[in-house]
Amino acid sequence: MKLYYSPGTCSLSPHITLHESGLKFEHVLAPTKTHKLVDGTDYYTINPLGYVPLLELDDGTRLSEGPAIVQYIADQVPDKELAPANGTVARARLQSWLNFIATELHKGFSPLFSPGTPAEYKTTVIDRLQSRLKWVDGELAGKQYLMGDAFSVADPYLFTVTNWAPMVGVDISGLSHLAEFRARVAARPAVQAAMKEEGLLKK
Repeated sequence: MKLYYSPGTCSLSPHITLHESGLKFEHVLAPTKTHKLVDGTDYYTINPLGYVPLLELDDGTRLSEGPAIVQYIADQVPDKELAPANGTVARARLQSWLNFIATELHKGFSPLFSPGTPAEYKTTVIDRLQSRLKWVDGELAGKQYLMGDAFSVADPYLFTVTNWAPMVGVDISGLSHLAEFRARVAARPAVQAAMKEEGLLKK
């Protein structure tokens, strides 16, 4: 398998998940600014939308969208218990978390990275994000991870998007449960391995 990624973006989530899975894969740098691979290939010829992550399977099939990719990875290694079984209430709860992170947090951060976003609108966006993150902080009270005591594919996604907070002026310093969660996830060997491969941690 090949994971096309850009350092520190949402592709960090499936990058971590692949390391957690133990599956063999190749990570391929696809910078979101240049859209050129190291060998000069135009990334738009691989993903016409131009964004990451994209997972290319051994048979050439290509999967896009992080929440779909991480669930696919989890289902390849059920013994790792990275996701509950399909058709269960627990799986629906996992999908609820993935959907919430994608729509309420991930997309919420997007305007803050755009230099063209008006300052007054950024204030509104930050306020909304902080209210959502405060709710997440409450949901993490008494839990090791989003789904309880068991690590799931939702956790690296939340970890990834909350990494962006200090870059764009979203203050999460007062959210103690979220801080403990982030430290717990950051300490996992798979997380450190993925971050080192992306140049986010020293090797």
